[in-house]
Amino acid sequence: MLQLFNSMGRKVERFVPQDPEHVRMYICGPTVYSFAHIGNARPAVVFDVLARVLRDLYPKLTYARNITDVDDKIMAAALDAGMTCDNIAARFTSAYHADLAALGVMPPDIEPRATQHIDHMVAMIQGLIAAGHAYPARGHVLFHIPSFPQYGRLSGANPDEMLAGARVEVAPPGTARNRAVAIFHRCRVRPWLARDVSGARKRAAGRARVRVVDRMTAAQRNGRQSAN
Repeated sequence: MLQLFNSMGRKVERFVPQDPEHVRMYICGPTVYSFAHIGNARPAVVFDVLARVLRDLYPKLTYARNITDVDDKIMAAALDAGMTCDNIAARFTSAYHADLAALGVMPPDIEPRATQHIDHMVAMIQGLIAAGHAYPARGHVLFHIPSFPQYGRLSGANPDEMLAGARVEVAPPGTARNRAVAIFHRCRVRPWLARDVSGARKRAAGRARVRVVDRMTAAQRNGRQSAN
């Protein structure tokens, strides 16, 4: 019997798959703008162990781990190195694979790239807007947190105490409807970079891509502005 910690219930529970004949597992992979660090390796190792256990316990496992291959950090790295975004992403994806192989981590069954699913992301964002769960503001699309009372339930975080994360920029001041926002950031690519991207990445550069930040209270936003 396999027992796992359930983040929703905050306790260890028996794992009961939706389909005992075919277990499915999706893990967030790296953003490939530089070499992997220990934070990238940890989930790969942990979930490799879990994948091996699941394969031993159940008839079939489909294990997916994505690669984020379009991102502001990739664009910045391409500019700094005088390379294309494609080359940067390919270089560090290859390095990531080599590092994981050195750690004895087996590859996933599926490894989707973000650039392969831009149209799906755009369709999802449009669906959120149509349902009243998101709205455009100053080149972004902001998630309307009050429309989803369960927000923060899985992470266990109190949205009123959450500050915008350092990974991505926050929404422009005054754009949030009710303190809490999540950003779907429109990719605005400079001409010199647009010429460098190709294929799916060129389409991605002209479309929206999903970027998420935690919400800030109005007081926290004002405090940050005052500090600046």
